[in-house]
Amino acid sequence: MLSFFIIIILISIIAGIIGAMVGVGGGIIIIPILVLLFHIDIKMAIGASIVSVIATSSGAASAYLKDNIINLKAGMFLEIATTIGAISGALILSIINPEILLFIFPAVLISSTYPMIKNIKQDIYTNIQNDKISNYLELNSSYYDKQNKSEIKYNITHTKLGLFVMYIAGLLSGLLGIGSGVFKVLAMDNIMKMPIKVSTTTSNFMIGVTAAASAVIYLVRGYINPYIALPVMIGIVIGAFIGTKILFKSSNIYIKTIFIIVIFAISVEMIARGLHIL
Repeated sequence: MLSFFIIIILISIIAGIIGAMVGVGGGIIIIPILVLLFHIDIKMAIGASIVSVIATSSGAASAYLKDNIINLKAGMFLEIATTIGAISGALILSIINPEILLFIFPAVLISSTYPMIKNIKQDIYTNIQNDKISNYLELNSSYYDKQNKSEIKYNITHTKLGLFVMYIAGLLSGLLGIGSGVFKVLAMDNIMKMPIKVSTTTSNFMIGVTAAASAVIYLVRGYINPYIALPVMIGIVIGAFIGTKILFKSSNIYIKTIFIIVIFAISVEMIARGLHIL
C-alpha cells in the first residue's frame, strides 16, 4: 500500500507540472496509468482525475493570480458558455453515443493545432484589435513576463467564436467526463489571440470551476475513492507548484511546443478509450 501511494504521488507530480504549464489538468496522464498499470476501474480513475483537476487549478491559480497573469474577467465570462455546454452534455448523454465523439474529436483537436504550429515561432500576437464585446467588457489586459522581463499588453478578438468553442469544451466534459482545458486553451490562443501564458493560466482557473461541479456528482455516485484520490491530489498540488515556477521562466514558444505534444497525447487517449483499450 505504501509503495502504491509513493508511486502515485510521483506520477501525479509529473502530471501536476504538465497540467499547470499547459492548462489542461493532470487527467491525461493519471487516467491511463491508473487504468493500465494499476487496473483501477475507469470510473474511479476519472473520479481521481477530477479531484486532480481541482487540485491543479487550486494550486496553480493561486500563484498565477498573485502574479496577475490570469485574465480573471475573461475567464469568468467564458465560463458561462462552458457551464451551459456541460449541462447540455449531461442532458443529451442518454440520446447520443459518446463513443462516436471519441473518434471525431481527436481529429478536431489535431487539426486545430495547425494555426498554433504555423505560428509557433511567434512569441506574442501583434496588431490585434479588440472586438465589440471585448471593448464593452474591457477584457483586454496585461501581465509582466518574467522570461522577457517586460510588461505584455494584449487585446482580445473573435469573442463570439471563442464562446462557441467554450460551449463545445463544456459539452465534451458533460459527455465524456474528460478535462476540457485543451479546448479552452485553443479557443483563447488560436481564436481570441490571447498570449499562450495567459491562455494556459486562465484555463487552469476555469477547469477548476467546471470540475468542482462534476466532482459532486462523482462523489454522490461513489466514484471518488479517497485511497486513490488522496495520493493523486498530494502529487498534483506539489507538481502544480513546480509547474508554475517553470512557466514563469519559460518562453511562449516552449509552452506552445509542450501544449501541442499534450494535444496529441490526449488524442491518442481518446481513440484508445473509443477502441476500449482504456
